[in-house]
Amino acid sequence: MSLWKRNQSDFDYKMVIVARSDLALSAGKLAAQVSHAAVECTLLTKKNKTEWFSKWQREGAKKVVVKVESLDEFFPLKELAEKLGICTVIISDAGHTEIPEGTQTVLGIGPAPSNLIDQVTGQLSLL
Repeated sequence: MSLWKRNQSDFDYKMVIVARSDLALSAGKLAAQVSHAAVECTLLTKKNKTEWFSKWQREGAKKVVVKVESLDEFFPLKELAEKLGICTVIISDAGHTEIPEGTQTVLGIGPAPSNLIDQVTGQLSLL
């Protein structure tokens, strides 16, 4: 079956990027921050959870971007994901363009089994 014709439930592994909606980043800046998280999470998972990485990659490397309203919402999500054995990363901006240096912009979670990730981010709205 083509990856393009699969149902969402057909994917056993995914990565979720959680973005802060309170920052009002431009589309380009947000895309860059999400990309940073995706790369870092991929590298961490490849190193620490090789089987998860391989299965996620074979399935087409599904990624989902969801939102929270503030920085404070990152930390319980990160803590729960880590308790479940999922790799996480919070991206802090370098401060060269739109926002101050050190601003924490996105939280990357996974890739990991979808049933685990859904325990962490399943209640969040898509961006």
